[in-house]
Amino acid sequence: MHPIAIFIFSTVALALSLFLYIYWYVEVSTGLEALVRRLNLEPVQVLTPQTWVVVLVLSILVGIILLGIFTIFVYNQKTLQLFRLQHNFINNFTHELKTPVTSLKLFLETFLKYNLARADQEKYIHYMLSDVGRLSDNINRILNLARLESKSYQPDFRKTDLVQAIGELLETHAPLFEGCDIRIHPPETGEWHRYVDRPLFDMLVMNILTNAVKYNRASQPRIDIRFHSGRRNLYLRIEDNGIGIDKHEARKIFRRFYQAGRSGRMQAKGSGLGLNLVQHIARLHKGRVEAESRADASGSAFTLILPKRRR
Repeated sequence: MHPIAIFIFSTVALALSLFLYIYWYVEVSTGLEALVRRLNLEPVQVLTPQTWVVVLVLSILVGIILLGIFTIFVYNQKTLQLFRLQHNFINNFTHELKTPVTSLKLFLETFLKYNLARADQEKYIHYMLSDVGRLSDNINRILNLARLESKSYQPDFRKTDLVQAIGELLETHAPLFEGCDIRIHPPETGEWHRYVDRPLFDMLVMNILTNAVKYNRASQPRIDIRFHSGRRNLYLRIEDNGIGIDKHEARKIFRRFYQAGRSGRMQAKGSGLGLNLVQHIARLHKGRVEAESRADASGSAFTLILPKRRR
């Protein structure tokens, strides 16, 4: 039987048993009262004044039992959901690992079998380096996520100009964003300093930027990076002109192993770990990341919210 059917059946049975117990108890009490009046007995000798207290206590106990059953049911459903997500993750991540390995094997066999011109060799070598990069990224995501979740990672928070840090990051990884129009809109308040762990901050921004390019069907991907200072928080907003995010998936995409768009407009391409890692990094910095579709429905926007208070 389905767990939901078992839960409903158990709850109804328990509630029915409580109802019947109270009903039968009232019937018996009524019969005893009639008998007491007929025999001219003292009611206190037969009917205890605390009877309804007993009924109330039993009702509370049954309520606690029902709450326990409901808690077990919810926990079981969440465990089942996690198992399904893990199963999907294993299937997709195996594909993510197998595809570049198969590609590398094919290119290496081509090198062994044919004498290629230098131009062709360079072309195939670039393909192989790209495949190695994909493998390395996937493995690093798993390792970094494991370190953050086990709390074995010791962050090194240092005062950093976030605007300058993002500029340096884009300059270092310029080949990854070739053909993309990435614009940094400097904040009006001048310098933006915050205590962050620089490698983790770079990892967070890179995950969002690469997703903006990956889930984009425009002839030229466009990314706008904006800075806003609020009363209590700093807001780093990264907007793109990609395919956007459905409202009902805006929070789910940060779950571990979750891949958006299996049945929607977005086709799952990743491992389901990147955005979960992003949220872990944000929480390590006492902040959070929020996702939404842009107001004009022409892409998505990810906002990193960090508190203004210092370390």
